[in-house]
Amino acid sequence: MSIPIFQVDAFSSKCFGGNPAAVCPLEDWLPDEIMLSIASENNLSETAFVNINTRPFSIRWFTPTTEVDLCGHATLASARILFDEYVESNIDEIIFSSNRGELRAFKENKKIFLDFPADTPIRINEDPLVTESLGLRPKSLYRGTDDLLAILQNEHEIRGMKPDFNKIAELDCRGLIISAKGNEVDFVSRFFGPNCGINEDPVTGSAHTLMVPYWSGVLNKDDFIAKQLSARGGHLECKLSGDRVLLGGDSYRYLEGTIEF
Repeated sequence: MSIPIFQVDAFSSKCFGGNPAAVCPLEDWLPDEIMLSIASENNLSETAFVNINTRPFSIRWFTPTTEVDLCGHATLASARILFDEYVESNIDEIIFSSNRGELRAFKENKKIFLDFPADTPIRINEDPLVTESLGLRPKSLYRGTDDLLAILQNEHEIRGMKPDFNKIAELDCRGLIISAKGNEVDFVSRFFGPNCGINEDPVTGSAHTLMVPYWSGVLNKDDFIAKQLSARGGHLECKLSGDRVLLGGDSYRYLEGTIEF
């Protein structure tokens, strides 16, 4: 059996930046175990599978170890491939159906923006395991649908963080986000997801659906420039629009080929 595969560096305008995602357009769904095996073989933080024979396009995302319900960078990568290869050139909007409902991607100023449901940060009490994981006590701690959000004092703490991934893996969540006000952008972050087989994700679009509502309340604004401070790094343009979050960024096509199995 042969299926096409593409790899895109999402939230980056250049090769080897942002977050690499694999995109596999399918004419029909493969068995779950095959999609997970492909994602494991790709060994990227996410592989997106898109059923191109459905409208809206159905999309699913797999890490090397599990399926997840929402992924930003692999959706941006999928939209880039669909715009380039699978829809008419005059189309500037794509609708996806997913486990988190309807998602939208659209072109604007040479970037692709994602329209995702906003997550609500709920403040929770201090968690000793989070403190042990980070080696310091966060200013505050919040729970979202998937992740925990720890607010730190400043960008310096975010950059210098050397977390204990084994302890993070004990947390009851998909991943742990750390965030602080940025020196040159509105806010910065990092994302740790050992429970999903990703110790540190280079750029995590879905995590911003939790951070944007939080920072909107703190900074009293709705439009943001954000930066994820991983080794590869990535920039995002973010906007809170009612109960939705818009996430925009560049993308770079790295490779295309065929999977044979």
